[in-house]
Amino acid sequence: MGGLGAPEIILIIIAILLLFGGKKIPELMRGLGKGVKEFKDAQNGDNAAASEEKPKL
Repeated sequence: MGGLGAPEIILIIIAILLLFGGKKIPELMRGLGKGVKEFKDAQNGDNAAASEEKPKL
């Protein structure tokens, strides 16, 4: 219950293509990739800052 199978994924891809068109998809994916990269960088930066604050024994 609740899993996405191949038919559902294909239907979602078709709906996205119909909504945005083929020319907009690379632009959307590029923006998504930049957002994920920024999120990971921020997460790694927070982890590095937190580990520097803790005194090492």
